[in-house]
Amino acid sequence: MIPARVSGPPARAVARITASALGPYQTAVLRIGISATWLCFLLREWPHRHELYGPDSPWGWDMARQLVEGNGAFTALLWSDDVLWFEAGYLFSVVSSALLLLGWRTRTVSVLFMAGVLSLQNRSIFMGDGGDNVIHLMAVYLVLTRCARVWSLDARRARVRAAAHGADHGQPPHADATGVVLWSVLGLALTAVTLGPGLGWGWALVFWGLWAVQALWWALCRYAPDREPRAVADIVANLVHNGALLVIMAEVCLIYATAGWYKVQGSRWQDGTALHYPLHLDYFTPWPGLSELVSSSGLLVMLITYGTVITQVAFPFTLFNRRVKNVLLVVMIAEHLSIAVLLGLPFFSLAMVAVDAVFLPTGFLRGLGRYARRGTARLRLPGQRGGAGRGDAERDGDGRGRPRTLVG
Repeated sequence: MIPARVSGPPARAVARITASALGPYQTAVLRIGISATWLCFLLREWPHRHELYGPDSPWGWDMARQLVEGNGAFTALLWSDDVLWFEAGYLFSVVSSALLLLGWRTRTVSVLFMAGVLSLQNRSIFMGDGGDNVIHLMAVYLVLTRCARVWSLDARRARVRAAAHGADHGQPPHADATGVVLWSVLGLALTAVTLGPGLGWGWALVFWGLWAVQALWWALCRYAPDREPRAVADIVANLVHNGALLVIMAEVCLIYATAGWYKVQGSRWQDGTALHYPLHLDYFTPWPGLSELVSSSGLLVMLITYGTVITQVAFPFTLFNRRVKNVLLVVMIAEHLSIAVLLGLPFFSLAMVAVDAVFLPTGFLRGLGRYARRGTARLRLPGQRGGAGRGDAERDGDGRGRPRTLVG
């Protein structure tokens, strides 16, 4: 019996979430924002790295090891208490953040970025201001997304190959020596840490699974580009990406909803004076004159206090109306930038702005990208102008024409 053809909105919705990776620009902004925030934090705290996560940390090596053994968290910094091992781990996190920011071999670098973030944050769990929790979560989710479809070195490499070889979406890539070497080296490193002490079996399965998926993906794209297993693999990748994007959006809504409802229960938030108190704490007053100016106006303090609660509680419900959602996004981004300046929490604010970007309209982000390209083109010498045309940029927006590599 031949099943009837399914049509209508449900069928179109299923086709859309299986045929393409949704939100390529939104996930690209998330990738850039989270990696840039973590990179800036690591560079800013470079002189204090030993006190934060190293041998001079108040959260001692023995205490951290006992905690990790109890909760099964991943951190490579506890595999050895040698100072050189810590320096290598810190530098590893810096390099992986920079590579993820640029979008180089993103499928692999996103895993390395996650390993670097977890290693440092799980070494000293009490170091952070709230933004570290957001980076912690997003580092895990980015591994599941196809976040380098646009605005990355991977996308640029795909355009160059397509222009040079006339590659199509289904055509297998040419030999990728860099990808094969990188995959092999990481396999040897993973073997070493699996046989050595420190890496639990749970995390070993996670990393070995990701490593094996890279090999399977490359083999399908290389030797069966036009067959059904390759199409199924692409559908699965799109589903994983779209599912991760949905989880990220739900996570952002949950952050704001819980923060807003907890504030509603506080008496200081109810009477509109909550902002007054942090503005008089030395830790949250990098600009005493500015803090004094804001706190001197009772009406302004009350409006900001109530506005913060209303914005956070209302945000999840505004997703049903695009215009209201966009207005509220502007308000929330402005609020986070104000927190960065007024309360001296720049990395928390940057992390929240990055996750807010997943709700930005695609048209706005594409326009922002065109503006950035025009700006960079003006900085080039006349003889250096060129690069991908409008057609390449538009094609890269939905991922067509991007050859598959082993660890690209």
